[in-house]
Amino acid sequence: MPVGGQAVIEGVMLQNGHRVAVAVRTPEGKIVVEPLRGQVHSGRLTKIPFLRGPIRLYEMLALGLRALNVSARLAYGEEAAGSRWDFLLTVALAVVLVGGGFVALPVYLTGLMHIENPVLFNLAEGGIRVLFFLLYLYGISFMRDIRRVFQYHGAEHKVVHAYEAGEPRLEVARHKSPLHPRCGTAFLLLFIVISILVFSVIVSDSIWLKILGRLALLPVVAGIAYEVLMVGGRHPKAWWLRPFLLPGLWLQRLTTREPADDQLEVALAALRYVTEESSESLSTTS
Repeated sequence: MPVGGQAVIEGVMLQNGHRVAVAVRTPEGKIVVEPLRGQVHSGRLTKIPFLRGPIRLYEMLALGLRALNVSARLAYGEEAAGSRWDFLLTVALAVVLVGGGFVALPVYLTGLMHIENPVLFNLAEGGIRVLFFLLYLYGISFMRDIRRVFQYHGAEHKVVHAYEAGEPRLEVARHKSPLHPRCGTAFLLLFIVISILVFSVIVSDSIWLKILGRLALLPVVAGIAYEVLMVGGRHPKAWWLRPFLLPGLWLQRLTTREPADDQLEVALAALRYVTEESSESLSTTS
């Protein structure tokens, strides 16, 4: 399983198989690395193409939310970590945002256009969904805290590039690209584009059936998008994959920023924990 992760509050979460770690720079300037225990499936289901995608997506969402909770505690103190109910509320709000804002609302708005041709309907719906997604990313990019998260996002990509090149050092990571073909941002855009094709199989005049059908097909879309992204990660220079990967790489220019050296150091600390077999306990470095 390739190394991957996400940016969190004042740090980075990285995963390498069953090894997951959150590295955060505290207000005192120290780097704290904390292991994150999670259910990472390694059974037969995770080896079946198109089925492993939805499973992997669920795992990353669950781990990502827990990593954010850990990073808030390490960066801001125990009172910022939140309760179990806060965690469940966050999950519920995320489901509402995805199901409502990015699935149901575009279908409803496209229905108001009274487009009879199903192909044109799906294209218009997909265009609205892409527009919502881009406006959302553009809007949050003006928030100062989000800009720092985007810097850590760039740091995560740079150290993963350095690791894949066999030289996980600050001097090497500093010159690597903050864009990566396996990025979750690329996955989301690829997800939206593929959904336009998959949702075209739903032929109905009922808006509610269209919405329910799209919700039911979300795992199918996730499975296809995951496979395309994995192939792209293994063959990033393949010409026939460029049309699928380039939009995601372009979109990362919105969700990544050039990190400072101290942010790269945080990402490298997380990388060392998940790639060194000797790191079995909580570690703290300055």
